[in-house]
Amino acid sequence: MSRNTELFERANRHIPGGVNSPVRAFGSVGGVPRFIERAQGPWVWDADQTQYIDYVGSWGPAILGHAHPDVVKAVQDSATRGLSFGAPTAGEIELAELLCQLLPSLEKVRLVSSGTEATMSAIRLARGYTGRNKIIKFEGCYHGHADSLLVKAGSGLLTFGNPTSAGVPEAFIQDTVVLNFNDIDGVKAAFSEYADQIACIIVEPIAGNMNLIKPIPGFLETLREQCTKHGAVLIFDEVMTGFRAGPQGVQGLSGITPDLTTLAKVIGGGMPVGAFGGRADIMDKIAPLGPVYQAGTLSGNPVAVAAGLCTLKLLQEPGLYDTLAQRTQRLAQGLKERAVAAGHSFSSDSVGGMLGYYFAEEVPTSYAAVSATDLSKFNRFFHAMLDEGVYFAPSAYEASFVSITHDDEIIQQTLDAAERVFKAL
Repeated sequence: MSRNTELFERANRHIPGGVNSPVRAFGSVGGVPRFIERAQGPWVWDADQTQYIDYVGSWGPAILGHAHPDVVKAVQDSATRGLSFGAPTAGEIELAELLCQLLPSLEKVRLVSSGTEATMSAIRLARGYTGRNKIIKFEGCYHGHADSLLVKAGSGLLTFGNPTSAGVPEAFIQDTVVLNFNDIDGVKAAFSEYADQIACIIVEPIAGNMNLIKPIPGFLETLREQCTKHGAVLIFDEVMTGFRAGPQGVQGLSGITPDLTTLAKVIGGGMPVGAFGGRADIMDKIAPLGPVYQAGTLSGNPVAVAAGLCTLKLLQEPGLYDTLAQRTQRLAQGLKERAVAAGHSFSSDSVGGMLGYYFAEEVPTSYAAVSATDLSKFNRFFHAMLDEGVYFAPSAYEASFVSITHDDEIIQQTLDAAERVFKAL
């Protein structure tokens, strides 16, 4: 029996499903998850000491590659001074200042410990600021596991959805309006129907939780226009795309300025850090200045802040993002060329260090379109690539991630493996 199988069986005895986050269980692709023992640069090694080129990257944070020596040293140095204080530190101020400097839409920011916490708090703040209850979200965009966000769209253009998790009462999602991503007409219809009741729109401005899905021309512009016109708050959930899609996230690429932004992943450098921030007049509604309560014992944890600060500073190296985007684009294009040459319906896309690939003729623009791709073939491709020593995201509904340590040689190794797999698929 492999060590991975042994660990999975052991884990299932005391951990529900054997994992502490569902996608890790390989539920959609089947098989036994890989239990990772160590990582370095673009590589991970599992419990059987099998080495893989890693395109999961801790689901985004490992943009500098795993175990960057400067980040590791920053964590070690911080840890020697204490792991947690429950009191303010200078590092929190420095990280907040750097975030506001790098993202001009942030006038004030509050640190939390996860992306879920950031989005949950941002929505509460938007409701408290506007005095309204309804929110708009888009099917396929994931904003964490807060109750009001675990909702799936119904069949109509404009719908209040149904809970997608047991334990979420219907009442908790009755003020959540669910629309299709990239549905400009649906956004306008929602405001026409509920204009004075909508507190906010929350959106992944480039989706990464239904694979990589970009906004169509005019979509983000419509969100900004409608929120401005009707006094609603526009929230960009850049937990995944922040400092990953580009040096200023999607807001920098699109030129669209949100009222609030949620961040995590890259800003923690692999440690649990999240943040939400934006306009000062909105942020000042948060306690202790205002009536919207939010707190966290480990918010701004000094060790995690040290990792995030070091990561963000290293990302300021001139040309780094251009190099990262070029390599990711080369990988996306190379996968498509080899798949098509082998006779498969296949498309791909990329932005910054984010990669999407799909067993379909065209790049999808919605959750429904992703669901219509050849999921069975994706699963076979995933396992065949794993056998070749390449670890992609274990779900057709997740983007993959490239780090700056995925150099031209690593990209070529990946493409050579993919060529063999596509021919045999």
